[in-house]
Amino acid sequence: MEIKDRTSLIKITKLQNGLLKINPNSKELGRSIYVCKNEACIKSLIKKKRIKNALKYSNMDEISRVEIELQTMF
Repeated sequence: MEIKDRTSLIKITKLQNGLLKINPNSKELGRSIYVCKNEACIKSLIKKKRIKNALKYSNMDEISRVEIELQTMF
């Protein structure tokens, strides 16, 4: 496992209202995961369903929306 500076990562946060937010400036509070900013990390995140597992989140429509948004970044 490689340790990276948070500024070089993408933060995905589960907000208290139940929505997910891609949060590059890390200002939102809530349960969060960090993902490296490269295509391989994004593909792994999606393939292994890490958003659902790490955030303990079951709204698949919202997860799909975030996955699509992440894919369009590259």
